[in-house]
Order: sequence, then C-alpha cells, then structure tokens
Amino acid sequence: MQTVTVEGYLAADPTVLSAQGSGRKRATFRLLETTRFRRADGQLGERTTGFNCVCFSEATTENYIAPFARKGARVVVTGHVENDTWTGRDGVAHYDLRLVVEQLRLKNRRQHEDDSVAGADAQSLPEDDPDEIPF
Repeated sequence: MQTVTVEGYLAADPTVLSAQGSGRKRATFRLLETTRFRRADGQLGERTTGFNCVCFSEATTENYIAPFARKGARVVVTGHVENDTWTGRDGVAHYDLRLVVEQLRLKNRRQHEDDSVAGADAQSLPEDDPDEIPF
C-alpha cells in the first residue's frame, strides 16, 4: 500500500458522524494544498488541490479533530488513497478518490473556546502573518 503525506489547510469545519448501530465516530473533512510555481514566461502561479479525507480512528476524532480542528487550521495528514464508488438516485455511478487518514498532526492547535483570532475582523490581523491562509 502506498502512503501519502499532505500538508494543507482545512476548507471547512470537519464533520463528525456516528455510525448507525455501533455508534462509532468518524470524521470527514476537505484538505486544501496550494503549490506555488513560476511559469515559463516568469509569472508566478499557484494551483490549489482539494483532498476529501475520512478518519475512522475514533480516538483521533474525539481527542483531536472534534475539539481542535476548525476551518483554516493547518494540518499534516498521512494516509492512503482509496476509490470511493456509489450509485446516485438517478442510477448513475459516481467515482471519487478519498484520503483515509492514518495519522493527523495539527500545526496550530488552539482550544475550542479560544475564538479570539477567529472572531477578529481581517483588519486587526497583522499583514505579515506567517500562518496566512492562502485561499
């Protein structure tokens, strides 16, 4: 099995779901990774790639993702890629790739109650913030 490591930002707050019957929790979230490059004509460019992620580890979901992971949080995810296939109500088959999380590291971990930066308006944040969100 191939292992993938991606560092990026959460596009939205993670969704924590409980499985029917067992009640086991899992988390799903979208991770955005931006690559900056220089084009042949010298112009700077950037490309943002989104990854659909799912974490089946109940301990990771309850102890790290639910209390600390929020939109814009910088994370490093290690896992493997799986094909996700389903049939829609209209009978059309849909295909998607998803990253199954094996390890997750939050790079700017804050308490859930600490909304001082999240609640601040954009003008009060410093211009040269090293944790600036690229999207």
